[in-house]
Parts: sequence; C-alpha cells; structure tokens
Amino acid sequence: MEIDKILQQLLSKIDCDDLIEVKKIHRYIQLLKLDVECDLAIERDGATIIVENGKQRFIKTHPSMTEKMKINTQLIALEKTFNFISEGTSPPPTASTVDDKEAYTADDLV
Repeated sequence: MEIDKILQQLLSKIDCDDLIEVKKIHRYIQLLKLDVECDLAIERDGATIIVENGKQRFIKTHPSMTEKMKINTQLIALEKTFNFISEGTSPPPTASTVDDKEAYTADDLV
C-alpha cells in the first residue's frame, strides 16, 4: 500500500480550497502511517509478548494490537466525514437565492 498514492487520490476527490477537508485528509494519512508502524512492530515482535516483572512472567497481546483497533476506529470515523465532490463539478453551494431572497439548505439549519 503506497500512502502517497492514497494521499493523491483522496486530495483529488475533495475541494482543496476547503482547509478543513485538507486537514482531515492529512490526519487520515497520519493515522495510516501509524497503522503501518504498528504492523511492523507486530511483525518484528509477534502478536504476543512476554512480560517479566521480577519473578513473575506472563504472556500478553502486543500493545500495538490494541493501538491498531483504536486507529481503525478513528479511520472509519474520519472516513465518514469526508466531503467528496463529484468529478467534473464544483462543490455544491451552501445557500441559493430564490426571488432575490436567500434560501438556506437543510444543512444550514442544523
């Protein structure tokens, strides 16, 4: 998985003048990078680790396993907030005028 290609693909699907959307995309990419780092740590150490505390010794899941679950939850939540635009069209306006009066969309009332 090439993160740079994902970044370019996501940026091509949003209005890059909308700084909030651009920030969300960069946050998403940062989470993907953290997920890859977790994968590498799990590959290196295994899915379980041995913890020794004095004479105690026990096996527990790799801490990156828990972090991967948290990252996955954040990725899914962030994906749901992306405002993708259709190709070849500009982003929809937030308000339109009717009879020289401003009419608001349902989103404006929330």
